[in-house]
Amino acid sequence: MKAKEKYLRLMAKEFPTIGDTVSEIINLEAILNLPKGTEHFISDIHGEYDAFQHVLRNGSGNVKQKIKEVFHNQLSQEEINQLATLIYYPKEKVQRIISQFETQDEINDWYCLTLTRLTELCSLVASKYTRSKVRKALPKEFAYIIEELLFKSLDNLDKKDYYDEIIQSIIDLDRGSEFICGISYLIQQLVVDHLHVVGDIYDRGPFPDKIMDTLMDYHSVDIQWGNHDILWMGAASGSAVCLANVIRISARYDNLSILEDGYGISLRPLLTFSDMTYADDRNDYFKPKINPEHEDYLSEEIRQISKMHQAIAIIQFKLEGEIISRRPEFEMDSRLVLSKIDYEQATIELNGEIYPLKHGYFPTIDPENPYQLTPDEAQLVDKLILAFKNSERLQKHVAFLLKKGHMYLAYNNNLLLHGCLPLNADGSFMELVIDGTPYSGKQLLDKFEEDLRLGYQIKGAAKEKYLDMIWYLWTGAASSLFGKDQMTTFERYFISNKDTHTERKNPYYHLRNLPEVCEVILTEFGLDPELGHIINGHTPVKERIGEDPIKANGKLIVIDGGFSKAYQKTTGLAGYTLLYNSYGMQLASHQPFSSKKEAIESEQDILSTRRVIDRELRRKKVRETDNGKELMKQLVDLKELLAAYRSGFLSQNN
Repeated sequence: MKAKEKYLRLMAKEFPTIGDTVSEIINLEAILNLPKGTEHFISDIHGEYDAFQHVLRNGSGNVKQKIKEVFHNQLSQEEINQLATLIYYPKEKVQRIISQFETQDEINDWYCLTLTRLTELCSLVASKYTRSKVRKALPKEFAYIIEELLFKSLDNLDKKDYYDEIIQSIIDLDRGSEFICGISYLIQQLVVDHLHVVGDIYDRGPFPDKIMDTLMDYHSVDIQWGNHDILWMGAASGSAVCLANVIRISARYDNLSILEDGYGISLRPLLTFSDMTYADDRNDYFKPKINPEHEDYLSEEIRQISKMHQAIAIIQFKLEGEIISRRPEFEMDSRLVLSKIDYEQATIELNGEIYPLKHGYFPTIDPENPYQLTPDEAQLVDKLILAFKNSERLQKHVAFLLKKGHMYLAYNNNLLLHGCLPLNADGSFMELVIDGTPYSGKQLLDKFEEDLRLGYQIKGAAKEKYLDMIWYLWTGAASSLFGKDQMTTFERYFISNKDTHTERKNPYYHLRNLPEVCEVILTEFGLDPELGHIINGHTPVKERIGEDPIKANGKLIVIDGGFSKAYQKTTGLAGYTLLYNSYGMQLASHQPFSSKKEAIESEQDILSTRRVIDRELRRKKVRETDNGKELMKQLVDLKELLAAYRSGFLSQNN
């Protein structure tokens, strides 16, 4: 009772009178009866900033769908496309459109028509929110004007001249362009209530830093970490092996600029070391996959990247060997590849077979102690760790990933997982022993998250074991983010025989096709096995060869269709996204995005098709969501506070 009284007194500070309490109860009851907001799911962005921006701006086709609802049979397809593109890219599109008119009267007429249409559209998308929530989203400069226009009564003819004069004044004061930008960005925000990013913001593409900036400014977002994300998180936390992987992947995909230009991390120490250590004619196998935008590279630039690539790859293999040796519970002895090399014969023995290496040039490896860093390598690693830790922008982005991110999310009866829940072949949960305790299922993922957070936060000698676990999440057999038995990076670089490149997927990836397996997993995370869904990213859906992203009779949905250009030849498309609104779920597939310039000029969306997954028998309301459940708990507390006021147990603070 004392605890309850203390809680009620704390509530009374926010709601000091019966009137305040009643008003909040009425407000929450009304919110609970609003339609459920639209959730937007996106995954595996992999640095493709422009494509990501376009899908975010068009709400995976939601903006165009709302235009069709408002202006059904009133606008031609050409007019719909122009209005949609204007909302996606208002600043650029306004200038392009008005430049085509010859007189100021034509420009003013276009402004008048466009402002009226945008206001009508914005009224529709704002209708499922409270005025308070819409008011908070309004652009400051036009907040009062937009609010007046949004909530005008269509039947109130007495005020028609008033509303018309507002629009005319905007035009007369030469603020039409700015008003269009403000209301367009408001529409973008209101068509999606909440964004879920189901992992892998980083690597492959050139601008993950810009994506992170966008997410930090987004109105409502959560993130499920992907394997590439935790690699960068590990690097920012001070993991030498994670930063070696980050640099190697950036070099391999011709994307070192993300480190130097995006995050201000100097690679000059690596360039100097590799130039002094590796011969020019021994690194053909480490040539980067040249970005088409960099086809004018000088041969000297390619040579430098290749040598840096080779140097950091060898450092990575050495650092991995150290972790494997000190963490036997990881059961990764098969990945001690440097110990399996015959350096005189330039061969390697794997699984009882001997394979020739593409080359036997290892100037920094001591065959008697192959995992020992040379003094120069050790000094280089220390400098790189310091550079990653001192990157203010990277640290800011990783802090945001930790604030908004998790290993998984159970939300509105959906389980969001980037990769998998590790399973054995018989469908049972795979175990990993950590500090003498076996973990599996939900507990394993919770332990992974705990260790990852400690790896970032903790200082001193105890930090090492948590950093080791972050690396394990990148490459370990029981990692929910990796989902394979091994990572054959060394073999792909050094062995021609592709049999050695095999990475076997965890049984989860074929068992997830079975509804009963998905139901067991949903139950493990406390979700309704009959109504819930598992939403995965991580593994690109090969639509080109007929793979279906909807599995287990709709229990599981894969939304990685290949945003990364590196995957699109295999997948045949450029990503899946998912929408979940009050009417049900729709899966959207997207065609490859060419450029922002072309999208503006040709007015072509990249959305190709939408498929209904689940349709609600009746429109779902806020009270049926997780947020609604929290609001109902608040209602119970508020009603107790009201009773305390009315009984005299608490006094009002009038």
